[in-house]
Amino acid sequence: MSKRCLVVNLDRCSGCDSCVVHCKYENGLSLGEYWNHVTAVGPTGDFPDVEMYWLPVFCQQCENPACVSVCPTGASYRDPETNVVLVDKDKCIGCRYCMFGCPYGVRHFNEVEGVVEKCTLCSQLTAAGDDVPACVHNCPTGARFFGDLDDPESDASKELAKYDADAIHSLPDPGNAHPATKYILSPSIAAWKELI
Repeated sequence: MSKRCLVVNLDRCSGCDSCVVHCKYENGLSLGEYWNHVTAVGPTGDFPDVEMYWLPVFCQQCENPACVSVCPTGASYRDPETNVVLVDKDKCIGCRYCMFGCPYGVRHFNEVEGVVEKCTLCSQLTAAGDDVPACVHNCPTGARFFGDLDDPESDASKELAKYDADAIHSLPDPGNAHPATKYILSPSIAAWKELI
C-alpha cells in the first residue's frame, strides 16, 4: 500500500515561510486560513551554545487518522488509490469533529463554505504521480521531499536513507495515530524537542 507523505529536512529549513505562501496560493486559501505553518523552536541553551530550528507543521498523513474515525458522514477519508487523507466537501456538514480529533491542529474551518479543509499534499497536482506539492516545488532551500515511504526509490525515501536513526523524527504520537511524516534534524544542528 502507498504511504505518501512529506519528509522535511530541518537541517536545511530557514523558516522563510515560502511553503506557507505557496500552499495558500496553490489552494486558494482565504485570509487567515493556513494548511501549513512554521514554528520557531528555540533558541535554547546558553551563549555560546545556543541552538534553534524551524518546524513546519501540516497534515501528518497518519496511518490511523482520528479525523477519519470520528467523522460522522465519511467526509474525512483516505483515498483508496493514493492513501492520502482527504476531505470530501460535498459530504462535510461542518460539525468540526475531525478538528477536535486531529492531535496536530492542522485542520481548518472554511467559514465561507462551511466545511473543514486541510493539506491534501496538493492532490490536484500529485494524484497522477507526475508532480510534487507546491510547498516542495517552491522550497528555496530544498528542505522538502515528497514520495511514498514504501518505495525506496522515492525522493522522500532517498532523503531519509542519507541519515542515521538519531536524526529522523516524527511528531509525538498521542495514541495509535502513527504519523507518516518524517523530520530530519541532525544532533549536530539541534536537539529535537517534543512540542506537541
